[in-house]
Amino acid sequence: MGRYSIEDFIQSTEEKDLNQGIFELERERLLEVNLEGIVWTKRGSMVAYTGDIVFTREGVFEHGISTFVKKALTGEGASLTKAEGKGKLYLADEGKKVSVLKLDNDSLFVNGNDLLAFETSLNWNIKMMKSVSGMMAGGLFNIKLEGTGMVAITTHQDPLTLRVSPGHPVFTDPNATVAWSGNLEPEIKTDISLKTLVGRSSGESFQMAFKGEGFVVVQPYEEVYFQMQT
Repeated sequence: MGRYSIEDFIQSTEEKDLNQGIFELERERLLEVNLEGIVWTKRGSMVAYTGDIVFTREGVFEHGISTFVKKALTGEGASLTKAEGKGKLYLADEGKKVSVLKLDNDSLFVNGNDLLAFETSLNWNIKMMKSVSGMMAGGLFNIKLEGTGMVAITTHQDPLTLRVSPGHPVFTDPNATVAWSGNLEPEIKTDISLKTLVGRSSGESFQMAFKGEGFVVVQPYEEVYFQMQT
């Protein structure tokens, strides 16, 4: 067949089995889940599947009463769907780049909007950053994943990981912050003055400060979730 034929297109774009385990990067913006059991996925992220898979919307008390109350109070955006069965499941989120991480008795914080999928072997909970009550409108809460298992996160364009070490803190724009190691507890740093009153919801006036030992993942894009209250 000649170049640009339908057969040529199919061969160059068809699914390829890479035998990488339950989570496999089919494309840099498309996650393949080799499902044999259950995984949690971001609601609305399914683009295709093969096999026998059933999708169930997250139950009101699926993860306990405390999580339900936190979500009700905060409006946290991590709405989940349970995918159960056997087959190949393909997930994507608005063309964002997908990164797969394997937690080995580790913990990780992820912005709820940037969490694409995770294994049921991981425990999760909604956490609020300390000392920020009354300072912000929205964006107070993130998801903490703990245990052993695979998790897929998304970023606009390529992620950048910054290491945090004693004496070398890292400061980030909350709207560009995607994830950080579970042992870190970010604080809020504000720089509100007459010169910065205009656009005071920006990262330049309002930052997350990471101190200790760990890492922070940011993206070259600002998703407006954190805003100073007026």
